[in-house]
Amino acid sequence: MAKDPADVVQRIQSHPEYQALRRQRNRFGWTLTILMLVVYYGYIGLIAFDKAFLAQAIGNGVTSIGIPIGLGVIVFTILITLLYIRRANGEYDRVTAKILKDATK
Repeated sequence: MAKDPADVVQRIQSHPEYQALRRQRNRFGWTLTILMLVVYYGYIGLIAFDKAFLAQAIGNGVTSIGIPIGLGVIVFTILITLLYIRRANGEYDRVTAKILKDATK
């Protein structure tokens, strides 16, 4: 006998671990979003308000300090994306599988 999909959805949404997972995932997502916004807009702020700092040459070369800082923003973006993927594919997927198993009993 097939289970009613609406019933399964309701059981998932009312599951206490699902509620905790949603809160935890949302808090983590917003934390990473805020960090990314601070880093990105910090860099844009430097471009807008302190061009002289970013234009300083590194050593005797032609590369300015703005280049490695800009690359740092890109690397930071990749790292926090990988952090979220690692957590989502590990902890969040385990909890989701448990919730789904409980809801479809």
